[in-house]
Amino acid sequence: MDLHTTVERAQRLKKLHAEYKPLVLPTVWDAWSARTAADAGFPALTIGSHPLADSRGAEDHEGQTFEEVLAAVRPIVAAVDIPVSVDLEAGYGQEPADLIAGLIEAGGVGLNLEDTVHSDGGRVRDTREHADYIAGLRAAADKAGVPVWVNGRTDLFLHAENPAAVLDEAIERLRAMEQAGADSVYPVSIQDDDDLLTAVTSAVSIPVNSTAHPVKHDLDRFRRLGVGRVTYGPLLQIALTDSMKDMLKPWAP
Repeated sequence: MDLHTTVERAQRLKKLHAEYKPLVLPTVWDAWSARTAADAGFPALTIGSHPLADSRGAEDHEGQTFEEVLAAVRPIVAAVDIPVSVDLEAGYGQEPADLIAGLIEAGGVGLNLEDTVHSDGGRVRDTREHADYIAGLRAAADKAGVPVWVNGRTDLFLHAENPAAVLDEAIERLRAMEQAGADSVYPVSIQDDDDLLTAVTSAVSIPVNSTAHPVKHDLDRFRRLGVGRVTYGPLLQIALTDSMKDMLKPWAP
């Protein structure tokens, strides 16, 4: 994909975040799922690391190399004419500039960047280290002339036995990512907790991303709670898996 088209798609993705409250980005994993979501009328998509890995017989949590991920991403991006963001986990050990360069070359115009570094024993970056990585992504995208949408993710709630107990630390981390240049922030694993969602959406001035289940959750609820962006993570693929099993059961020997 040429750079001009990538820049246009990046600009479109930014505009969509301003137009929709919240912006729903279906999480896809191959050309078929991307075309299906686009044909359903969605104006942009995101590629999830977990469903992408499952579709390729690989492990999530950086079980693929960055080069393998890019090779899988290219045909997905090429299959649609709308903006596509990519979950790049914790960066696959890449420097921020190299991560951005690879993403842009593949035609991606947004990314998720999480703070659990599975390639380094599953450690969690501290607030400053994660914010510095986000700042590096922002600087690299600016230098490349592509307004890549950076969705800064934290797994603090996911790792906590009592998610409410880490709220203050999580808010500090979300604000640090915002100050470092993140366009949106993604505190995972609180999609069913109204109080925590309200607390984080009130704490930052950029869109907060929430995971959603396409059947079990309600879009209006996320809107009421101030969520600015919704993605499915692995939940769309899981829901389709359940439906496929139900359809196939009567045909099984």
